[in-house]
Amino acid sequence: MKRIVIFTALLWYGFAVAAQNREDFRNMEKLNQFVRYLTGTYVDTLDTGEVVEETIREMLSQLDPHSAYVSAEEMKEVKESFNANFEGIGIEFNVLNDSVIVVNTIPGGPSEKVGLLPNDRIVAVNDSSIVGIKQLQVPKILRGPKGTAIDVEVVRHGVPGKLNFRIVRDKIPITTVDAAYKTDDGTAYVKINRFAATTNKELQEAMSKLWPFDALILDLRGNGGGYLEQAVLVSNNFLDKGAIVVSTEGRVMPSEQLRAQNQPTFPKGKLIVLVDEFSASASEIVAGAVQDWDRGLVIGRRTFGKGLVQRQFPLIDGSAVRITVARYHTPSGRVIQRPYEKGNSDRYYADFTSRFTSDSVAALPDSLKYKTLKSRRTVYGGGGITPDIPVKRDTSYYSDYWGKLGRQGIVNEYAIDYIDKNRKRLEAAFPDFAAFNRGFTVDDAMTRGLIELAAKKGVAYDEADWRKSENIIRLQLKALIAQKLWGMSEYYRIINEEADETFRKAREVLKNWEKYDTGISA
Repeated sequence: MKRIVIFTALLWYGFAVAAQNREDFRNMEKLNQFVRYLTGTYVDTLDTGEVVEETIREMLSQLDPHSAYVSAEEMKEVKESFNANFEGIGIEFNVLNDSVIVVNTIPGGPSEKVGLLPNDRIVAVNDSSIVGIKQLQVPKILRGPKGTAIDVEVVRHGVPGKLNFRIVRDKIPITTVDAAYKTDDGTAYVKINRFAATTNKELQEAMSKLWPFDALILDLRGNGGGYLEQAVLVSNNFLDKGAIVVSTEGRVMPSEQLRAQNQPTFPKGKLIVLVDEFSASASEIVAGAVQDWDRGLVIGRRTFGKGLVQRQFPLIDGSAVRITVARYHTPSGRVIQRPYEKGNSDRYYADFTSRFTSDSVAALPDSLKYKTLKSRRTVYGGGGITPDIPVKRDTSYYSDYWGKLGRQGIVNEYAIDYIDKNRKRLEAAFPDFAAFNRGFTVDDAMTRGLIELAAKKGVAYDEADWRKSENIIRLQLKALIAQKLWGMSEYYRIINEEADETFRKAREVLKNWEKYDTGISA
């Protein structure tokens, strides 16, 4: 007997108060009656907690691709990832060779204040060894209430013995702006990784620091979404007060139009939004609003197409269910959600995967054509946001060997070890990023070291694959070293300028704006 049958009633009965008619109520009572018989008479003991969770997950999977169950443990992680801060010791870390490696210390955070350094290896916490710890276990040990202290034992390259630190936990900010820098005197670039509680504040702070500029590249690639209100606030930086950003429509939930509430911070100037297949939900709201109001150009690849609105309902044990209650529409009326068949998530995600090889607007029917609200340009519905200027995914440098290096974190591990051994020399030779970018090259000795490390990790050298991917591997290694010396902005400065076709296209469009401008306000 499938477990879906056993406790279906528990969820349904919890919503009995929402029954629309007598027949609904009778069905819920029937299921509740069945559960009473089952739990009272079944021959074996039932693990009700496990069965209930599996049942809820299975029920929701029969509805749409985005209604979901979130366990109590998962809810803790979700809340932390979208809140403005958490409480801990303030480090970014990796687990390599069974050791916790400090990748970076958060500026002004507890670890930086006591003198922890990037590439320190934490080997013990509160006199207990953590050698061999798993990645997911580290936050449970290092995080804790503000004001509580932990003792950590550290091994530092070039320093004999072990170093001991007492760290008092504090509030640690979580940032969503990965990178912000000037690509030239007149162009700013900002990359947002998700929409959390502080995203709009971070964006405005980044824009303020980069000001003045007359063009902005807003990178939302890989951004899976987040808080709706933050998507509206981010859009408001570019759209006139009162402009519709997104509207929602559902069976029970009242229709709603969410509008820009304030005067925009960047009302004029060239604006480009970069998107790809992994830009979803809140990212699609921003891109769709910018496109529909002719405020800027969208460049890249068609977005994921996640336009279902979930409302989160708490359950008694700290878990929650996210139930789809409405659909998002762009200002021109386009439905962001791509089509799906109820209960057929395999087909839904197979459609997404197929876009990596083919994603042409030529196949879209005229019924999916819409007009922008000012210049009456043609844009497309049918799910996701179709870019004004598409850029095909560049796979010319991809190889299985490079893929294995990435999946196993070998390039990153080599970069950490290289910094560990060469930090002082690098800091003396390259006092700032500009000097590093001009003068540092990944030489053959470094690539040999990387290949040897990969072999030790079980990734056999493949000469043909190496030749195909050598340039991107060298570039990635240089960018990772820059990141560990300065930060994520420097990582993206290297990758964007040297290997990112979508970014290059954006730069080309900005230089030839009149050629591409068909009514975009700038």
